[in-house]
Amino acid sequence: MNEKQHEYEDLPGTWVFDAQRARKGYPLNNFFMSLMKEENRKAFLADETSYLSQFKMSDAQRDAVLKRQWNTMLELGGVVYCLAKLAFTDQHSYQYMAAEMTGMSEQEYVDMMLAGGRSPDGWRSKSETKESAQGDEV
Repeated sequence: MNEKQHEYEDLPGTWVFDAQRARKGYPLNNFFMSLMKEENRKAFLADETSYLSQFKMSDAQRDAVLKRQWNTMLELGGVVYCLAKLAFTDQHSYQYMAAEMTGMSEQEYVDMMLAGGRSPDGWRSKSETKESAQGDEV
């Protein structure tokens, strides 16, 4: 399948959940939603690899789950609210997961959010960062 690149794919650190990403993430999100049942959470925690084999995820999706690579799971089609099911299964809060996604400690994340969130300053596109990097080489 030839994936069409959209203009919004140029936004750094952002994965727009469009139809293409929804199709890609369907098996991954089915796994997350299975964790709503206690018996499934127990089975997953008892043998994560075996439990994941029930779902037709890509190797990259499976690996991201096993390594708890939250941002990679989003990029591979995970819905953030579904990812939370995995965080909760691991007995972590939503803010713990968000802190992991930002590379901050949970307390740093909480402090940032209580102070009004992230600064709007920064790069607005991936191509802007590439152009900046190329300009530095000259």
